[in-house]
Amino acid sequence: MREATLSVFRGDKDTGEFKTYKVPIEEGMVVLDAIHYIQAHEDPELAVRWNCKAAKCGSCSAEVNGRPSLMCKTRMDHFADGEEIRVEPLHTFPVIKDLVTDVSWNYEVNKRIPGFTPAPDADWTFYQEDIERVQEFRKCIECFLCQDVCHVLRDHDRKDAFFGPRFLVRTAGLEMHPMDTLNRAEFIKDQEGIGFCNITKCCSEVCPEEIHITDNAIIPLKERVVDEFYDPVMMIWNKIFGKKKQLV
Repeated sequence: MREATLSVFRGDKDTGEFKTYKVPIEEGMVVLDAIHYIQAHEDPELAVRWNCKAAKCGSCSAEVNGRPSLMCKTRMDHFADGEEIRVEPLHTFPVIKDLVTDVSWNYEVNKRIPGFTPAPDADWTFYQEDIERVQEFRKCIECFLCQDVCHVLRDHDRKDAFFGPRFLVRTAGLEMHPMDTLNRAEFIKDQEGIGFCNITKCCSEVCPEEIHITDNAIIPLKERVVDEFYDPVMMIWNKIFGKKKQLV
């Protein structure tokens, strides 16, 4: 039987190191299966977070050969024979143990986003084009791979100033909702820190749900901020007629 060699991070942020394991390969295996084999046969204390094993819960996020990935969606036959598979925790968040990271910062950020705010007398008739515009954003499974790969958070650790792509997606879903009346442009600019994003599209590239994060969420929000705060014509218009929520 063919074997794969996995180099898996063990430990915490202070004492971590990589440990090598040999795992027999069976047809259809994914990296999470290999991790479970290690737990069952070689190292029961290996810590890993997972739940659905169907790429829908976002729990098994890790870095596989340097790429933020869902372990349950990364097939073992993707790797060449003899290639060492390096599995390590997300780099952007603190390591708790082995492959488990503390992603609680994301949930604290989520609480700060002004929620859905329909008008009291809103017409709740929905049209297909309205559904299609926001449905993509509702596919997010909160795996936080986009947060992990974002260089503002990963390399510069600017969690103090930038919410990250996941929460720009959530904000875009609210801003583009036809029933929502709240204008979040100032919040997007001053608190979410959208100006930090320089549109590298790395977040879109790692999204397991293939959400077009940059093109469909971040860029339209940037355009809204520019229209409201940096376009001289719109600034005069807003001063005369007041700020109104724009359709993206």
